[in-house]
Amino acid sequence: MSVLSLLDRAHAAKGSVAYASAEEKDRLLLAMADSLRRSQEEILAANAADLQAAREIISEVMQDRLRLTPDRVEGMAAGMESVAALPDPVGQVKKHIERPNGLVIEKVTAPMGVIAIIYESRPNVTADAAALCLKAGSACVLRGGKEAIRSNTAIVAALRRGAASAGFDPDVICLVEDVTRASANELMTAEGRVDLLIPRGGAGLIRACVENATVPCIETGTGICHVYVDRAADPEMAARIVTNAKASRPSVCNAAEDCLVHEQIAPVFLPLAAQMLEEAGVELRLDEAAGKIISGKPANEHDFDTEFLDYILGIKVVRDLDEALAHIAAHSTHHSDAIVTADEAAAARFCREVDSAAVYVNASTRFTDGGEFGLGCEMGISTQKVGARGPMGLEEITTYKYVVRGSGQIR
Repeated sequence: MSVLSLLDRAHAAKGSVAYASAEEKDRLLLAMADSLRRSQEEILAANAADLQAAREIISEVMQDRLRLTPDRVEGMAAGMESVAALPDPVGQVKKHIERPNGLVIEKVTAPMGVIAIIYESRPNVTADAAALCLKAGSACVLRGGKEAIRSNTAIVAALRRGAASAGFDPDVICLVEDVTRASANELMTAEGRVDLLIPRGGAGLIRACVENATVPCIETGTGICHVYVDRAADPEMAARIVTNAKASRPSVCNAAEDCLVHEQIAPVFLPLAAQMLEEAGVELRLDEAAGKIISGKPANEHDFDTEFLDYILGIKVVRDLDEALAHIAAHSTHHSDAIVTADEAAAARFCREVDSAAVYVNASTRFTDGGEFGLGCEMGISTQKVGARGPMGLEEITTYKYVVRGSGQIR
């Protein structure tokens, strides 16, 4: 089926969720979660076929993004249930104004309509995106990557069965099965049919959407994330944070790519961190000063501007907080950056001056995630400043309208 035909079907079905009550939408999500669990065998079989086809094409780290397990399928279902448990984002009065002429004006949240999502690799995004869109009262049209097409097809089939069992039009969830660039371009330019486009993936995909989309588009971010270890840091805490931020799941956008270390703490911190990182299988790319303290590969001129998405970490020794802030300003993608310190003044300055969607004090950047922020699950991480910023949950994918009540007023 063509992309435009799918969009027309989603448009025709969107009223099924746009006008549903909170209880009806929650029943929908619970039915879809149940259908995912009942369809686990076919989903895992489809995923195994995707993995087999991708084995010689993508790295082991990227295969991990693609891989589904019984626990991950259960996590998808549980994520849908957690979204069902959240308050309904539609119909919330955000502002109430009473004018001298007697008009009562309310700013009220409303559904977007049809949300299109273009994403890569991770089939769990299929369930997360559907859950958020439907709870927010919008139909969704999903376009995953070619490496996950079998998995996504099986997941969407299960979700559509769940939707039908709950009395909803299954076309509130549509999957684009054409995984060529042409289908992505059609979504980007489907004016009047797509109310919001969200790209979720690597830098190339996001750049293509931002540069070519003629429909409203939210820029989700690549993650060159930093951890700055201040002179007042606890070295052991800092080593644990850096290792977690890099190695707990290096293929995701909230993983740290660079570690900046104050020169006064470097002789104590770097050997501790190097041991933990090397035990976790991380390759170190070191500037000249760090290379005099620990072993690793010399960093080249591009390493501090690279989103590795792999077991690779750039390490640079800096003179002070000023140099750390300057480095982050020059190299960060404004996603997530952290400071480890016991100095409250340094922490306050870092939070004030680092211009990123999420700024951390004494915690791993790996928490930049909708589920970890209590948003149920997420649509992506926005690094833009207009509209959504940071993990995009329900509130970020609704719009609003002004409802004005009068008693005959004219102007």
